[in-house]
Amino acid sequence: MAEGPNIVRVAALIGDNARAAALSTLMSGCALTATELADSAGVTRQTMSSHLAKLLGAGLLRVVRQGRHRYYRLAGADVAQLLESLMGMTAIAEDQRPRTGPRDHALRKARICYDHLAGEMGVYAFHGMLENGVLREGRGGLRLTDHGQLWFRQLGIDTDALARTKRTFCRACLDWSARRDHLAGALGAAFLDRIEALGWARRLENSRVIVFSDSGERSLRNLMGGEDREPEPPIRCVR
Repeated sequence: MAEGPNIVRVAALIGDNARAAALSTLMSGCALTATELADSAGVTRQTMSSHLAKLLGAGLLRVVRQGRHRYYRLAGADVAQLLESLMGMTAIAEDQRPRTGPRDHALRKARICYDHLAGEMGVYAFHGMLENGVLREGRGGLRLTDHGQLWFRQLGIDTDALARTKRTFCRACLDWSARRDHLAGALGAAFLDRIEALGWARRLENSRVIVFSDSGERSLRNLMGGEDREPEPPIRCVR
């Protein structure tokens, strides 16, 4: 028998179409009812309730009661990281660019990955931070530089306070659409919160899409090194 935890149960739970759809919907970071998740997956509420009970039992979800309603959300950032990684592997396995419409284009450009910025704009910001010496990658993983502490402080983010929280401070997260990393962890979440607080972007209701205003996108590009710096194009898989 293989050593370590048995992944079969969790893999089987995620592998069901309706449960996978519900989990993907919850990647928006919002808490949703069984009815809302049933609608997103195209199944009945009774069927979705059964699926949600299994996901709760496996520790993939948590539920919050408010009045007569029960709201479901992902159990934490580690579950979101697992799902984002699976999305990346799926995109690679398909070995082709998806046939998408305007809505999918918006998802590729900027979206929320549980609580941090993903998509082309997320990748663009992450690599801008690396180029500007705000972040540095090494054998020990990603770390914030002394210059980066000052950089974030000037942006209005207290990195010392973030470092005292229990969650991972900062890490690279592989973006499923761009196939490059974006910033995750407490620092990534705080960065997205600050972008929204500054009015540069907003979350599209009932969607994972993050919509940047023209002035907000210019502000982000200036912050990362100038308006003439274009986001890096996504990698196209080849055989």
